[in-house]
Amino acid sequence: MNPIMLVAILMTPFFFLLLARRKVISQKEALLPSPPRLPFIGNLHQLGSIPHRSLYKLSKKHGPLMLLHLGTVRTLVISCPKIVEEVIKKNDLVFATRPMSKLMDVLSYNKNDIAFAQYGESWRQRKKIATTHLLSSQKVKSMSFDRTEELPLLLEKVVDAASRGNGVICLTEILNSYVTNVITRMVLGSWISKGKKTLLSKLSHDSSPLFYEVSFEDLSPNLKWLDVLSGLDRKIESYKKNWEALFEETIKNHGQESKEVNGKNNTYFMGTLLDLQNDSSLGFDLTNDYIKGLTMDMIIAGIDTTFATLDWCMTELVRNPEVMKKVKDELRKVAHGEDMISEELLGQLSYLKVFIKEVIRLHPPAPLLLPRESLQDCQIQGYNIPEKTRLVINAWAFGRDESYWEAPEQFKPERFFDCTVDYKGKDFYFIPFGVGRRICPGMDFSMAIIEIALANLLHRFDWSLPSGITIEDMDMDEGCGVIAFRKQKLELVPTASKVN
Repeated sequence: MNPIMLVAILMTPFFFLLLARRKVISQKEALLPSPPRLPFIGNLHQLGSIPHRSLYKLSKKHGPLMLLHLGTVRTLVISCPKIVEEVIKKNDLVFATRPMSKLMDVLSYNKNDIAFAQYGESWRQRKKIATTHLLSSQKVKSMSFDRTEELPLLLEKVVDAASRGNGVICLTEILNSYVTNVITRMVLGSWISKGKKTLLSKLSHDSSPLFYEVSFEDLSPNLKWLDVLSGLDRKIESYKKNWEALFEETIKNHGQESKEVNGKNNTYFMGTLLDLQNDSSLGFDLTNDYIKGLTMDMIIAGIDTTFATLDWCMTELVRNPEVMKKVKDELRKVAHGEDMISEELLGQLSYLKVFIKEVIRLHPPAPLLLPRESLQDCQIQGYNIPEKTRLVINAWAFGRDESYWEAPEQFKPERFFDCTVDYKGKDFYFIPFGVGRRICPGMDFSMAIIEIALANLLHRFDWSLPSGITIEDMDMDEGCGVIAFRKQKLELVPTASKVN
């Protein structure tokens, strides 16, 4: 029996006791649209295996502002850009923090990161460090050497994989390897071994489904034994232990390497952070725990979102051959017969850029933005929202809103031509990387990797489906997790292109 349903049955008597003691809520709050819920678990059973799709369907029935009870946690779900705009303009500070839980503690490295940690002065200091020293435009540009040096290795892997068997390659695995290699190199340094990269890739991917694990201890401290019984505590301890070992090895390695090994001024992220510990102008103590938390963010968010987007890009190109032709024609025109597309040429690839925008409109890397929590009572759409109410924004639903997008289910990059809409957080109906104070600061970092890899994969190869496989055979569902990886691995046949 499903463990959630088992607990629901066992706790039903206690539910009726809780009803008797429940505080009286205001009439306006009571009117918030809300699906019927089960004792104890509330609406948890309605999240399904793909929560953003389940919540989208529920919003069609109960409205774009919907109250769910996930266990004992009151959670508002927003599926409408207009309501998000109201929240950000009037209550962004109220909803600037993250809810804390057993699993959030793990993913935030004990509240020491910027993605999952709670709002406050310490968080602001860490975010300033990230945006100024790690993810600024100048810093991203300065690391072009790392991205460029990994490109030939990516292309060689494609050729090598195609030379074996019947020419069919698993592009998903190759893209995952490439993104892991680039990001671990930029974040932890060039010393990272193949085995360590494989472990980091696994830890990064494990974090996505871990986010949606149910911790019974969070529902009630008396149910901690169920986390032990389910194996969650063992999974958490293994996860934490692997990260800690990697961090300690990196810190030790940094002290032993010369500056020249990793490039000018230790450009890799963790090296930069470790050097900043000696900077008295920071105004606060940049502890090793802060450094580990920031580094963990860069790896988890960087690998997962970048890899997922690249995989969706190649999937949509194969499903839309006329779009692929337009991208390749633009590349051929810009390349002038050169074998490789350099980063200097990316600014001329206008169609490639709108194509990527269209991909993340339909397939935002984090379809449900990370949850927020209200720091105090407030109002949304006239409803009274109490303190400590969680807020979830369904960015996946925004890309399918007919009020803002014509024929939203159609894949049409041209919709972004002669259009100022961007994913930087100012256009509330297109927020794949978040919005407001908690917007993801690593957009440029991720896009730099995606654009150069995509440009060269399309410039050097023609791509087709394996014999006997049609577009209709491609499963476009996402797997379960906070990051929307495509559930089905992408297998394609690459053929060398004529670049002259």
